[in-house]
Amino acid sequence: MTGLKRVFIVALALLMVVTSVFAQGTKEDASAGKQIELTVLNYIDMSEPNSANEISMVWDKFAAENPDIKLVREDLFNEPFHQKTEAYVASGKVPDVLYMWPSGRSTSLHTTKSVKDLMPFLQKDGMVDDYNPATLAPQFAGFLGELPNGLTTTHMLYVNTKVLRENGLSIPKSYAEMKAMVGPLKAKGIDLIAMDNMDAWVMQSCLFSMVVGRFGGTDWHDKVAAGTLKFTDPWFVKSLELIDDMYKSGMLNRNSLSSPYGSSRGSFAAGKAAFYIDGDWSTASFQTDITTGKALVSPASQQNDFELMVIPNLPGEVISNSNSGVVGTGWGMSANIPAGSAKEAAAWRLIKYLQGEYVQTYRLSTGASFPSNLNVDVEKVVKEKNLEPFIAKRAAYYAAYTTITPVIDGVLHSDVYNVINTGLQEIGLGSKAPSQVASEVQKAWETWKKNQ
Repeated sequence: MTGLKRVFIVALALLMVVTSVFAQGTKEDASAGKQIELTVLNYIDMSEPNSANEISMVWDKFAAENPDIKLVREDLFNEPFHQKTEAYVASGKVPDVLYMWPSGRSTSLHTTKSVKDLMPFLQKDGMVDDYNPATLAPQFAGFLGELPNGLTTTHMLYVNTKVLRENGLSIPKSYAEMKAMVGPLKAKGIDLIAMDNMDAWVMQSCLFSMVVGRFGGTDWHDKVAAGTLKFTDPWFVKSLELIDDMYKSGMLNRNSLSSPYGSSRGSFAAGKAAFYIDGDWSTASFQTDITTGKALVSPASQQNDFELMVIPNLPGEVISNSNSGVVGTGWGMSANIPAGSAKEAAAWRLIKYLQGEYVQTYRLSTGASFPSNLNVDVEKVVKEKNLEPFIAKRAAYYAAYTTITPVIDGVLHSDVYNVINTGLQEIGLGSKAPSQVASEVQKAWETWKKNQ
């Protein structure tokens, strides 16, 4: 601990300072009684259940407990969030604390070193053992750019078992069984799968990455990087062909390409589709909003009428029951904050709080995320707080599907995965053949490699 930090802490303890001011880029004299101001870029969908409650339970609580810190928070979601992040990176004025991905949409934050390596902060505070080791692995640029919420599986197949029961069907054990349901359900005006594919990342992340892993194996990316596999080889072409088949057979509706992300959850919950495909994080969207007491799926229905799984066996797959997964999102700190400053100490205090036992327990209780912090006893929290069935089912889902393969935008550069994203939409529209998309992806990969 530096002398300045000691002065800061002693001053707070003795003078009980409750207000302060911060001028960015300079070290502050905490004894002057001025607040430290932190700019924060937060990722939150304010239309989702418990979002308003999260502001109160997380952010307002921090403000009340840390009167010496003033938070200037910007709340954004989906594309507006990512567009604003890129604008900040381009300007060189990244917010002091910001929500991040370990790669993918946050690649520029890592590669430009716009954020600090958080491992030294964890080591200094003796907190390394407090987190799942997998979540502390070096990220896209070789350092811990963000402290993650946990591990995320990007594919989840939500099953409306009530719809299946009422139509004489049961949970499918294979892709073929699932495909055979299209006809009888369509005759009743029910879609087989609800999915929202207007945003190009959704198909790639929430379905195709899992499919690619099934055909390419857990090490497909390592082999591509080593040059022993190509995107024009059968493993990748077959993956694209399966998506093509899902659209052509009616398993997926082509009109899903004009459906904004998250918009079909309500129709699925209401029984207008037998299955819904999204990431594991969206379980929270179906649960009870603490503020309103309303839920897309009641706790009783969560228990009796819904299941969480992955798409069953695919024809020609080399591994079965695997899923696509990546280290989860979390919080990073701007590299612009001077090392050893009071502002740096304040930013780290906020990040520790956001990934601490209290906040991760709260987010577990709402289904927002599963904890990376090992001090959170998931089984105990579920039991003591009598949490909704989807949370317990989500824990069982993680235990059932332990073979994890890479998420495409977690391991490939945007110059490559954006070609995949666009190609998947073109396949959905019927404007390009899988083999054509595969060739374009291979060309993008070779071009990117050549420029490294």
